[in-house]
Amino acid sequence: MPDTASSPLAALVIAETSEWLDRVVIGLGLCPFAKAVQVKQQIRYRVCEATQPSDLLAVLDQELRALAGADPERVDTTLLIHPNALGSFLDYNDFLTEADDKLNELMLDGDAQLQIASFHPDYCFARAAADDAANFTNRSPYPMLHLLREASVSRAVAAFPDPSAIFERNIATLRGLSPERLAELTPPARLRKR
Repeated sequence: MPDTASSPLAALVIAETSEWLDRVVIGLGLCPFAKAVQVKQQIRYRVCEATQPSDLLAVLDQELRALAGADPERVDTTLLIHPNALGSFLDYNDFLTEADDKLNELMLDGDAQLQIASFHPDYCFARAAADDAANFTNRSPYPMLHLLREASVSRAVAAFPDPSAIFERNIATLRGLSPERLAELTPPARLRKR
C-alpha cells in the first residue's frame, strides 16, 4: 500500500483510516468502487501533520501534482488525512473552496483530470440535522480530502448498473441502523481521545 507513515502519528492515523475504510465504507457497501482499489493497494495514504490551513494547502498542491503524475496502476487515489488541521467542520467546509481553487489553479479540474471529495468526523450536509444518519456517508475518523481521478470515477460509474441510486441506498442503509450502531461507525479516533 503506498503511504507516507513517516512518524508514529502518521502510522496510527493511516491504520485507523484504513480500518474505517474496510469496516464502514467497504463493509457497509457505501462505495462500491472502494474495495477494488483497496485490494489492489492503489490507495495512497498521506498524513499531513500541519496545523495551519495554509500549510495543508501547500501539501494538497504536492499531492495533487503527485497523483496527476502517478501511474494509475500503482496509485489510483489519494487520501490526504490532516488530523491536526480544520477540526471544526465549518472551517473545513470553508477550506473546500480553497482546495477547489487549487485544483483549478493547477489546471487539474474537469474531464480526465482530478476531483476532491470531502470527509470529516462532524460532516453535515447542507440543510440536514447534525444527527441525521445520512451525514455518516461522509464521516471519517479524521478530516481528510479524497483525491480522485475523473477517469477512474467515470469507469466505475459506467460499470455500475444504477450509479444514481448509490447515494439514496447509502442513506437508507444508514438510517436503518440503530443509534448505537451509528455511534460505532466512526468512534472518536484514538488520537483525538488523548
